[in-house]
Amino acid sequence: MHTDTERCVRAVQSKDARFDGWFFTAVLTTRIYCRPSCPVVPPKVRNMTFYPSAAACQQAGFRACKRCRPDTSPGSPEWNARADSVARAMRLIQDGVVDREGVPGLASRLGYSARQIECQLLAELGAGPLALARAQRAQTARLLIETTTLPMAQVAFAAGFSSIRTFNETVREVFALAPGELRTRAARVPQATAVPGVISLRLPYRTPLNPSNLFGHLAATAVPGVEEWRDGAYRRTLTLPYGHGVVALAPQPDHIACRLSLTDPRDLTRAISRCRWLLDLDADPVAVDAQLRTDPLLAPLVEAGPGRRVPRTVDGAEFAVRAVLGQQVSTAAARTHTARLVTAHGIPVDDPEGGLTHLFPTPGALAGLDPEALALPRTRRTTLTTLVEALAEDRLRLDTDTDWEQARAELAALPGFGPWTVESIAMRALGDPDAFLPTDLGIRRAAERLGLPATPAALTARAADWRPWRAYAVQYLWTVDDHAINHLPA
Repeated sequence: MHTDTERCVRAVQSKDARFDGWFFTAVLTTRIYCRPSCPVVPPKVRNMTFYPSAAACQQAGFRACKRCRPDTSPGSPEWNARADSVARAMRLIQDGVVDREGVPGLASRLGYSARQIECQLLAELGAGPLALARAQRAQTARLLIETTTLPMAQVAFAAGFSSIRTFNETVREVFALAPGELRTRAARVPQATAVPGVISLRLPYRTPLNPSNLFGHLAATAVPGVEEWRDGAYRRTLTLPYGHGVVALAPQPDHIACRLSLTDPRDLTRAISRCRWLLDLDADPVAVDAQLRTDPLLAPLVEAGPGRRVPRTVDGAEFAVRAVLGQQVSTAAARTHTARLVTAHGIPVDDPEGGLTHLFPTPGALAGLDPEALALPRTRRTTLTTLVEALAEDRLRLDTDTDWEQARAELAALPGFGPWTVESIAMRALGDPDAFLPTDLGIRRAAERLGLPATPAALTARAADWRPWRAYAVQYLWTVDDHAINHLPA
């Protein structure tokens, strides 16, 4: 979008927050870059230039605006709606892969050379993987500086910097303030009482956001010991590269309140990325709802509760296991089966609030489970053990960068994986916005009540008009039934 100057100028002059994260405005006279909704008086058109990423602005020598803080704007919705190499690379960079594995690690995951990835990212984003990762490290450092009392040396290494000198230089260059000045400025702003060991932050999103289906679904399907709804927040344990954590996520009118407790602060970038992915916070609800409103049968559902998101997962392998355990059983039965698996094979953790007890077991931990110990039909035991074996041996990958169609083919080749299971994993684990569940019981009931075609083939043909947002159409169709997934818990 940043190449459409006229459209960008209109967005900046109208301070349209819907375009935050789509592009960034750099002001030639002040050498500052902003988000489109920056509250200051817009600069003259001749002094504006536009970039596709914060990293591109920083690489061109612009500093982040201190008023609108463009580095904290929602991510571009393009990276979650596309499956090409650039989008997959961006999802990996947001997950901190470059910090942990370097550019060669990023390239190997995508099946390209480091040079090819560099060229593709430069062509589309105006910055290579190192610059994009550097911008993310700066944002993570700012969060740690402003929300914790960690010494600056610990902040530097937790944010992914290789040296304190590089940390100091980057923070000064990006924010035009020294790390100590950032902490001093943050201390002047009244904040909630800090809890030792807990990082509190705000996760931005594009409005509207309907919390009922998003948090209602997560709470209704929560696995005891791993997830819970408590005091107006969804809480769960997280398995992270350097340790583990506990997160609490609560919906607010203009942000998601996030409280993170981490055993290693180096996991902050990954934890934030996983939380944003879980809640689908980088979606563009205006574009989604506009498309679905064109169908006269869906339009009333959209009008009744716009801004529905797709509830995802923090770990693709975890969701695949849960999808198999949930085949042809009720939500309550699926939670019971999964809770037993967690108790038997999950790693125990301490939760200061007392409600969470375990991390969800990894495929490696489940690889040695005894099928006879599972209270499941024999065919489903085979399905589960085959899935776990494929995940543990890395023959099947269900990460945010996984190719959607390749994953569908690999899942369909496993015994016991029908269209419902494959599409559920594509929708909630892989994040395909066009995944569709025509065989789902709730969708079939909704189709019958709304006058949509009854058979899966006919309904799939009718849903062609909803593409590429059929996963969001599923969320609206599920509202036809009065199910717990559609309501925030009391």
